[in-house]
Amino acid sequence: MARFINPFTDIGFKRIFGQEVSKPLIIDFLNSLLLGKEHITSITFLDKEQPALFEDDRSLIYDIYCETDKNENIIVEMQNKSQPYFKNRSIYYVSEAIARQGEKGADWKYNIDAVYLVAFLNFCPMDFKKEFRTDVGLTDLKSNEIFSDKIRMTFMQLPLFKMEANECETNFDKWIYVLKNMETLTRLPWAAKSAVFKKLEQIADVASLSRQERMKYDVGLRKYRDTLSVLEGAKLDGLAEGRAQGIAEGRAQGRAQGIAEGRAEGRAEGRAEGRAEGRSEGAQKEKIETAKRLLAIGADTNTIAIATGLTTNEVESLIGN
Repeated sequence: MARFINPFTDIGFKRIFGQEVSKPLIIDFLNSLLLGKEHITSITFLDKEQPALFEDDRSLIYDIYCETDKNENIIVEMQNKSQPYFKNRSIYYVSEAIARQGEKGADWKYNIDAVYLVAFLNFCPMDFKKEFRTDVGLTDLKSNEIFSDKIRMTFMQLPLFKMEANECETNFDKWIYVLKNMETLTRLPWAAKSAVFKKLEQIADVASLSRQERMKYDVGLRKYRDTLSVLEGAKLDGLAEGRAQGIAEGRAQGRAQGIAEGRAEGRAEGRAEGRAEGRSEGAQKEKIETAKRLLAIGADTNTIAIATGLTTNEVESLIGN
């Protein structure tokens, strides 16, 4: 049994980032993520769970919604599977969070607060660059300057994070390492020197769960693993079906190509044979014409046969013609 909870489960993720006692953890993580951009001193959890686009979204996609001391809205999301329209879904989520800030009446002047999406991806989207971290914002395409700071999306493709513990230098690197490897760790590497990671070690310890929490966590972990197994099975079935279809298409293509090549070769051989037969018939006619001329001047059949290559019988058959 693992010592620490799996952060890729709904309960594990929200225990680390989504409860009052864990506020210092999410503040520390967000400040590590936004290093040099913002500095968050406090957050308030908002009861605004984003709407699911698919029936099974909540099984492998979950989030927390919070507001900073500067009124910035931050959605921290964990996604364990890819899905169609992934980029559009992310844009929709952020846009929906902005749109519901609107107020009725003429007095509202579109004074919207910034919305940040921070997404942990336990997969690599097909249409993303193969880079661990991707930061998206609204910029001027010509100058590349920030057009508006009201939208920011940060995506972290966890499979592309390859650092070992001794290679992690920044607080952000340490956070990602711990989250990615937590279920396999027996201790958190920096807990002895960092109050934040010490707190994380305590919160994430399976032994610290109450009996009721443990039961919910076990159910969530089983559901997480079962769903991933189904996805992996579907992937393997798709690969097998693709290979079978590829083989069939390859054979069909090979047969078609063989038939086409056979036809082409047959036509080429036919043309060659036709040309050869044509040349042979032309040569025979020329021999006969030569033999006739020699007969006309009184040459004997043996001499004509030797001169033309015809047989004496063939020469004799021409006499009188």
